[in-house]
Amino acid sequence: MTMIRTTCAVCGEVELIPGELRLELTALSGTGAYLFSCPSCGDQQRRPANHRVVSILLATGVAYEVIDDSNPITESEIARFSAALDSGEWADQLR
Repeated sequence: MTMIRTTCAVCGEVELIPGELRLELTALSGTGAYLFSCPSCGDQQRRPANHRVVSILLATGVAYEVIDDSNPITESEIARFSAALDSGEWADQLR
């Protein structure tokens, strides 16, 4: 059985099986974070996952979810932008 070695902020080094971790992938970046509950103390842990870590975790069968971390434009931002364009002063603000 595949064992994954990582660290708990409280207990130090711990070993987990793939089913005990969850991977959150950041959309478009190939990086993210992995989450687990420490088998020793039960503390919930969240660790960054660079490209290498993501590849290893995916290869071992860790379940993953793609997280959309983009900040969509809100309706109020669109309204303010539209009002600024209508004011005709936007060209002066660019200079």
